[in-house]
Amino acid sequence: MKYFKPTSLTWWMSFLPIAGGIIIATADIHGQAALVTSVNNLTGNVEPAVLINAGLVGIGLRAAM
Repeated sequence: MKYFKPTSLTWWMSFLPIAGGIIIATADIHGQAALVTSVNNLTGNVEPAVLINAGLVGIGLRAAM
């Protein structure tokens, strides 16, 4: 449970890029073009892998502190 802290604001701020990256990466599966477009506009058209990795780094740093 070191990495899963749903009551922490920093955990949620690190989880959101992971969720956004997954939404963008699975666009062909779920077909929600409007949702993917809005996530792309919020993140500045960043690649999904960058978002997922940034979220994982944030969760890892939060657990290390």
